[in-house]
Amino acid sequence: MNTSEKIVIKENKILKLNNVLVRKVSQDELVDINKITYMMDSYIKSKGNSTLGPMINYSSVEGDANGQAKIIIKIMLQLKNPIHNIEAPYELESQIRVKNCLFARFTEKEENIQFAYSKLELFAFENDIKLKGDSYTVFVNENEEGIVADVFMELNHLLRS
Repeated sequence: MNTSEKIVIKENKILKLNNVLVRKVSQDELVDINKITYMMDSYIKSKGNSTLGPMINYSSVEGDANGQAKIIIKIMLQLKNPIHNIEAPYELESQIRVKNCLFARFTEKEENIQFAYSKLELFAFENDIKLKGDSYTVFVNENEEGIVADVFMELNHLLRS
């Protein structure tokens, strides 16, 4: 039996990212996620730049004009230096700072990462914390035993109980 915790929760954490290359991913592109990340790496290299730190996945749900839930997914990579004259489908955010997040450090097999999201949602529920509904997943490390990922979920400041 593994004695280390697979999911560790912390409150009031800040996610800070600088020089972030952002690529929105549409629903029908999800099957090509590896190709998209490869193309992002190639784009960064073609601009004479390099990444700093691991890949970040952003996800959120919002309603469309018909009231249907629409999942928003973005792939983010921090760059050593900003890129000027960004071409579509990419955007550059000079800084992303998300304060007052619930945080989970996940250490397990990647196929079980949904439990990190569930544990954060359960923790929020049990502590009367309202979440905004988005998450940032930072893929810290990967080895033969699994992955280490940090999940940040922003609190909804307007709905705090």
